[in-house]
This record gives sequence, C-alpha cells and structure tokens, in this order.
Amino acid sequence: MENNQDIDKRFNEASRLSEEPAVFPGFDKVWAKVEEKLEEKEEKKRLLSVWFPYGIAASLAIGLGAFYFISKNKTVDTSKPLIVENRMETRPEKSTVHAIDSTVKSNIQKEIEVSESSQKAPALAYEPEVIKKAANNSYNEIYSSRKAEYSTDEYLIKKKDETGESASQKRGGQWKDTLRTQNIEEVVVTALLPKKKSEYTSSAVSVQSNYIASNTTQQLQGKVSGLQIQSASGIKRRQKDEIRNTFNTINNNGYFKNNNSIAIRGSSSLKGTADLLVIVNGKKVDRDYFSALNPKKIESIEVVKGAAASALYGNQGMNGVILVKTKRLSRKEKKRMEEMQETISQYKQNTVSDHEEYDEFEENSFELTKNQPVSTFSIDVDNASYSNIRRMINAGNKVGKNAVRIEEMINYFKYSYPQPKNNIPFSINTEYSDAPWNPGHKLLKIGLQGRNIPTENIPNSNLVFLIDVSGSMNEENKLPLLKSSFKVLLNQLRPQDKVGIVVYAGSAGMVLPPTSAKEKGKIIEALDKLNAGGSTAGGAGIELAYKLAQVNFIKGGNNRVIIATDGDFNVGESSVEGLETLIEEKRKSGVFLTCLGYGMGNYKDNRLETLADKGNGNYAYIDNMQEANKFLGKEFAGSMYAIAKDVKIQIEFNPKYVSSYRLIGYENRKLRNEDFTNDKIDAGELGSGHTVTALYEIIPANVKSAFIPKETKLKYTTTSHSQNFGDELGTVKFRYKKPDEDKSVEINQVIKNSDEFIESASPDFKFASSVAWFGLVLRDSKLLDKKDLNSIETLAKEGKNKDEEGYRSEFIRLIEAYKSIQK
Repeated sequence: MENNQDIDKRFNEASRLSEEPAVFPGFDKVWAKVEEKLEEKEEKKRLLSVWFPYGIAASLAIGLGAFYFISKNKTVDTSKPLIVENRMETRPEKSTVHAIDSTVKSNIQKEIEVSESSQKAPALAYEPEVIKKAANNSYNEIYSSRKAEYSTDEYLIKKKDETGESASQKRGGQWKDTLRTQNIEEVVVTALLPKKKSEYTSSAVSVQSNYIASNTTQQLQGKVSGLQIQSASGIKRRQKDEIRNTFNTINNNGYFKNNNSIAIRGSSSLKGTADLLVIVNGKKVDRDYFSALNPKKIESIEVVKGAAASALYGNQGMNGVILVKTKRLSRKEKKRMEEMQETISQYKQNTVSDHEEYDEFEENSFELTKNQPVSTFSIDVDNASYSNIRRMINAGNKVGKNAVRIEEMINYFKYSYPQPKNNIPFSINTEYSDAPWNPGHKLLKIGLQGRNIPTENIPNSNLVFLIDVSGSMNEENKLPLLKSSFKVLLNQLRPQDKVGIVVYAGSAGMVLPPTSAKEKGKIIEALDKLNAGGSTAGGAGIELAYKLAQVNFIKGGNNRVIIATDGDFNVGESSVEGLETLIEEKRKSGVFLTCLGYGMGNYKDNRLETLADKGNGNYAYIDNMQEANKFLGKEFAGSMYAIAKDVKIQIEFNPKYVSSYRLIGYENRKLRNEDFTNDKIDAGELGSGHTVTALYEIIPANVKSAFIPKETKLKYTTTSHSQNFGDELGTVKFRYKKPDEDKSVEINQVIKNSDEFIESASPDFKFASSVAWFGLVLRDSKLLDKKDLNSIETLAKEGKNKDEEGYRSEFIRLIEAYKSIQK
C-alpha cells in the first residue's frame, strides 16, 4: 500500500514538472529585445529575404529552450514514464538556471538603462559629457530616420563625421551593440511663429463689357494706370480655336484685332522686362489668343497688379495679370473665377505703410474779409506730393490725407502763361470764375511764369551729389533707380560744369572730388560702384556735402547740393527739428538745395519737405524713370537753376465784393502779414521757366453759404468802408530777391471783379480747378459740397487742351484708377 502511495506521488510530481513552461523567467524581455534588434536590422537591410529574420528568431527560441533543458541536468526526462522506476528521487536544485537568469537580467537592465538615458531631455551646454553623448546618440538616430521624409535645413546642423553607424552594427560577421555616437558640432534651435504681413501694395482695375466695343487690347489703353498699348505690324485672329497670321483688318465677324504690344509698370519694369500674364476664365493663355478674342463675348477685363497678382500666380504675376471673363462660363470656370475674385478682394484698399511719415496739417479755413482782408504766403514749386500720390493710387493704396498737398499737385503741371517783359523775372497772371465744387462760390487763380533761360546761358554749375547708400536703399526702386536718374542729369551738363559725389550710410565720405562733366565715364563709374548697406547718418552727409560745395564755390554760378534718399535718417542729427536748424544754417552759405525722394514703405516725406522748404530748395519724388526724365531732363533748367529767391505773395481783398475767402493748399507756406516786408524771412525759389499757380476760393458779398464764418460784432472797431475802389476785387503784391542779392523788390497788380462763368473759363483754369478738386476729395475736405469723381474727370477732360507730353491725360487716367479702387 505504501508502495502504491509512493508511485502516486512520483507520478503526480512528474506530471507537474512536465507542465512547467520550457522557458526561463526573463524570456519575455529577451524576446522583446530580439524583436527590437530584428526590426532595426530589417530597416537597414531591406534586401534580406522575408523568411530570414523569422528563421533567426525561431532558431534563437529553440536554442534558448534547449539551453534551458540542458542546464537542468537533473531534471526528469518527461519522455520516459517515471512509474517504472521503483526508487525515491528528490527535486533537483535550480542553481544553474538562477545564475543564467541573473546574468540575463543584468544584461537586460543595462539595455533598459541605456534606452532610458537616450530618452532624457536634450543635454545643455553645461551638462556632463556622458549625458551629452547619450542625447546626441538619440538625436542622430532621429535625424537619420526622418531625413528621407522631411526636407531639413541641413546647414543648421553640421556633423563632424558622417560615417558613423547606428547602434546595431555588423562587425566580423557578428551583430553587436555599441554606445558609440557622433558628436554634433552645432545645433541651432529656431522658434517659428506666424508672421502677419500688413504692408503690401496692390491694385485691380476692371473694364466692363460696355466699354469693350471692338479691339480687345486697345480698350485697355487709358483705363488702367501703368498700362501701355503699343501698335505693332502684323495682325492675328482666332478661328476654330487656332491662331493664324493674317493681313486683313476685319474678319468675318466684323471686328478687328491688332497684334499690339502690352507693357505694364510692374515690380521689374525698372529693368525693362515687364512681361505680364494673361488669364482667360482662370486658364493661362498666350497674348495671341487674348488679342484674337471676340470683344462681343467678353464680360469684363481686369488688370491686377502688386500683392494681389503675386498672391494669385506668385512670381509669374509680379508684373501684373490680365484677367478676362467671358459671358459664358462652365461651372468649373465660374468657381475658379469666384475664388480668384475672393483673393483679389483681400488685397484691395490697402493703407500706406505705417512706417512712412508725413506731417499732419489742417486745411485752410475761410476768413471774414471784414476782419482779415490780407493773406500772405510763400510760393512753392515742389511737386513731390503729386508723384507720390500717383504711386499710391497706381499701387491700389488708400491715399493718406497728410500725403496730399494740393499746391504741389497743381504745380506739377505746366500752364500757358506768357513770358515776362522788361527786366522782371516772372509774369503775373490772374483769372476769376466759378468754383466747381461749391455752387455760388468763386475761384481766383494767380499764376506766375518764370523767364526761360537757355541752357547755354545758365552760369557754370558746381553740383554735389549727396547719395544715401544706407541699408534702407537696397531696393530696386531706390539705389538702382537713383543711379539711372543721375545719369539723366549728367546728360544735361556741359564740360564747364563740375560734379562731386558724397555718400553716407553709418558715416559720410567723398567718393568723387569735383570732376568736369566732360569726364562722364569717370562719374558714371563712381556711381555704378555704389552699394547699399549700413545705417543712415544723414546729418553728417549734409555737413560734408555743403563743405565740399563751399570749397569749390563759384561766385555768380549755380552752386547746389542734390540729396537723393528715402529720408530714413537714423544716425546723428535725424529729427525734423534738428534737420531744420542744420539746413537753415547751411542756407546762409549761398548754396541751393534739391531733394529727390525714392522708394516706399519707410519713406520719410516730412524730413525731405523740411529740408527743401528751409534750405532754399525744391523737392521731387522719383517713382520711375518717366519722372526722372521729366524733372532732371526736360525741366533741368527750372529744377537746377533759380532766377528768383524768397518769392512772397500778399493779396488784399475788397470787402465790397468779397465776403470771405480761403487759400487752397499752401498750409505749410503761410506767412504772417508782417513777414512780407521782412527780408530775413525765407520763402520759395522760382526756377527758369517754372510756373507757379495758387487758387483762392471766394464767397462773394451777398451770397449765403454754409461755410462762411460767423461775424463777431465789434464795439470799438468799425467794419464799414466808405471809400469806393470801383470794380477792384483786390490787389496782389509780390516780393522777390535775385539769386545773389539780399534785398527784395516789390511789384503790385490790381485784380478786377467779373461775372465770368466756368463754361467760358480758359482750359488752364478748368484743369487747375479739377486738380485742386481731386486733391480736396483725397483729403476728405469738410469745406466742399460736391465730391463726384465723374464731375472732376469731366472738368479735367475739358481742360486737357493740347497736352503734348501727356501729363494731363495721365491725371485723367489717375482719376479713373482711383474710382476703381474706391468700389
């Protein structure tokens, strides 16, 4: 019975042992590590057969199992029935297995520690080297795994050694773990945040189908600012979706198509490469296709420039995009056009950059003639405001009211005034008619015509070019345009004229001593070598330029400093007040000043205007080569040679005919009445052949107006006038000095009252009135009733007259462009 019990015990124990797992306790961790190694190997050696790693895994599993059973040399072999042996056995010791398990556990713990250390936060510069290496190893592995998937800025991460291998490497036919890492020489961490671009320019001008009567391309002429249509020989037409040449001017459909050249003023037009993109119903086409379109099938043509064009087509649209919409569209085309219009609308009505600076001023108000019958101001021959406004409108920007100086808009244009007689340097011309913007009001136009001095009779010139080469001038419409502009000026000089060049950036320096204009190549070479960079020490540049001009001063000659800049002074004397004090001191040297403004975005109009006003100078804004040719080429004598200085105007109105009056523009040129006879007070200069025009708006006596000031009843001062001056509306007085003298001369002229209506006014009166009217609208004047742009355009067309140079036509196109961006 006892034997039977022993046999039962042995049988049960044998059964229990046979049911034990044939693995050691750390087998799961080892297997996980094996799988990890296999996965790493499979990533690097994809050419291996699919069955190979599984075979290895199976072999390892079998080997480990066999190793386990062999080590248990005292373990019962379960294949043999233990019941046949009639003897008692004790349970075998597992010391060998424990030793193996301990070894495996130790190895696994090391692997886990290495893995955890590699996942720690990136090592800092002051952390121990061991930590840095572990972190660098992690970074190298991440970089290697992601390199193929992402485009990285590899120049930011420079590795000393690119030959390093990963943690699992094959050496001597065996797979082996290593902690060897490759150090990273430099790591640059960049934090990326969204940047909102708020400064851009754009414009979009649309021509509707009712304006497209016959020729497709020709209908754009005059409708879009900056767009020119040039006729060319050869005519093309489209028939059955094919373009073919023909010499017929009218096709079977009754419309004609000229192969005209289309040029648009874009961002690269300064280089003369203004190729634009043509899009029909959202699809890019060539110009031949566009020229051959049947105008009857076109719904609208839109010309998009600036940021909107770039947003639609990137660099392809940098010179402008012509968008054509036909009357019949597919669903796909409709959706495409709607998306494009949505993009364009986001870029319309953009304000001028906040980095541009303009002095604030209030428009002149009406004065009661009974209380203040006298008005005094200095003339202003500057025209920078008009070309600057033109730049804004052509770019599709809103025009800031402080950028609008109406007198500079009016004086941008020439008027048909007669040449002076006798020895007087200018003629005086007046005209009195209706004010078009306020019914019942009158307008008095006062015009001066400077004497034309032939170029050969102009005194020898001593010119100093003061050029801004600071970093802010490193744009296509700044320093490169500046260089081209000065080459236009060089073409007007004679061999006896001299040119010196001073530049300034962080400091000022002379790059060319006074050189005869006959050495044009030498002067151009000095200009071409100029490059932009650095800060802007404008004050130091002015000091050096005037010093150079004074050292080479020509007595009785034309001594002038010509400063070309964006006005962004930021080193040394840079405030408006400081520059004013500086230039007033230099004015005493007898050297005149011309200011040329360039660029946009950071343009400082207030500084340049101050320099010109206080420095016996004039001021122009150069936005393109057309303007450079006008101011420095065609108008060279008037721009560079003054025939009279400190020119002042004073007018006294007769209360019998004038109830109230106000001066249009000239807000920053007004003088005190007592300054008229004070020769120490500076005023404007008049150049050879220049015209100066001023407008007074008058409320006639006995006319009721909402703008007339309320009269204050006085107790001790009488306001009655018993003297009779007939039909005298007023008397205008002028004072001026010759360029090389300090004593002024005065001349007077009486203005007669008249009842002339604007319909019978001269073309010059109508055009000057339309320019002033447009300026009042741009400034959002509170002193006018009518603001209709169509009426302004109609009046401008009536005053267009001959317009040989096309400047008045350009003004009319400018009104049309402004109407389109107002929609």
